[in-house]
Amino acid sequence: MKKWLIAALAGFIIVGCSSNTAGLRIDGASQTVLFGDNVLAGRLHIDDISTAQVDGRARGVVRVTSQYKGDQHIQYRFYWYDDSGLEVNTKLGPWRQTVVRGMETISISEVSVNPNGTQFRIQIRESDN
Repeated sequence: MKKWLIAALAGFIIVGCSSNTAGLRIDGASQTVLFGDNVLAGRLHIDDISTAQVDGRARGVVRVTSQYKGDQHIQYRFYWYDDSGLEVNTKLGPWRQTVVRGMETISISEVSVNPNGTQFRIQIRESDN
């Protein structure tokens, strides 16, 4: 709980100094959540960030809970890194879309295409749709 409080506090401090338009940025390795959109930050809560092994490749999982009564259309994209922190995907994946229903909890996940990918970062933003 203390780790989440520190991460949330750091996120709010950074928001005041940044011009990030991605909405939320979540770093799986350091378990850090950075909020770039105050509205989205108030409507979504990050419950859990984890990495698991699936057939010899890393799978990043982020569990998100809506704190808003209406539907939220969001987009997300994963970025994969090796043990040294270097990005392993030469081509960015597309933004994927999903809907988080009012007060619902969903899991967003992806398996690294590159077998060297062991750490991830995910960006979440509001969809225009």
